[in-house]
Amino acid sequence: MKNVYIVGAQSTGKTTLVNALEASFNASNSAHEVRSPSPLIVREVARTVLQEKGFSREDITTSPTRALQLQRHILDAQYEAEVEASTSDVSPWYLCDRSGLDPIVYAKYFVGADAAAELLTSTSWLELEARMKEGIVFVCEAGCHWLKDDGIRLMPIDAEEWTRIDDAFRKLLDARGIPYSVISKDVMELQKRMKLVTDVIKVQGEVCG
Repeated sequence: MKNVYIVGAQSTGKTTLVNALEASFNASNSAHEVRSPSPLIVREVARTVLQEKGFSREDITTSPTRALQLQRHILDAQYEAEVEASTSDVSPWYLCDRSGLDPIVYAKYFVGADAAAELLTSTSWLELEARMKEGIVFVCEAGCHWLKDDGIRLMPIDAEEWTRIDDAFRKLLDARGIPYSVISKDVMELQKRMKLVTDVIKVQGEVCG
C-alpha cells in the first residue's frame, strides 16, 4: 500500500476526513478480518509543536523570525513522525493529516521565498518529498463551509487569503513534481469525500499489485 497524505489550507476538513477514514478502515478490518492492515495515522504535528515549543499562532503573522523557527520545528516533527510510522511493525503504510509540505507553504506565504527555499533544501524535506512522490496526495480545496476558529490554528483573514493559501499548496506541489488529486469544496458530504479517497487508494493498489 502507498502512504496517503491529506493536505490543504486551514479548515478544509482534513482532520475530519482522516478521522472518518481511520474509523472506516478499522471497522472494515474488524468486520471482515481483512488481510491487509489498517494504516497507521500520522496526526497533525503543528498543534503539538505550538504547545511544546511555546509558540502562538500570532507568531506566524507578526514575527518573521519566530514564524520561520516554528515552521522549521514543524517540518522536523513531521519528519520524525513519518520515520516512526515507516519503521513500525504494526502496519506497512500510513495516512497523514497534513505533510512536510505544509510548513514550507506557510513559510513562503508569511515569511518569504527565501525562507521557503531554506526549508526546501533541508534534509528533512528532501526525504519527506521522496515519500510524497511515492505516495498518494489529496488536496482539500478551500471554500467549503468548515471555516471555524478553534483558538489554536491560524485562521485566514478572509476568503481571498484562504484561496491564495489553497493556490500556494497546488503551485508548490506542481513545482516539486508531486502528483495530487483535489477534493472539491463542492463535495460536502463526508461519505462522498471518503469514497473519493478510498477509490484512488484502491486503483493505486491495483496498479502497484
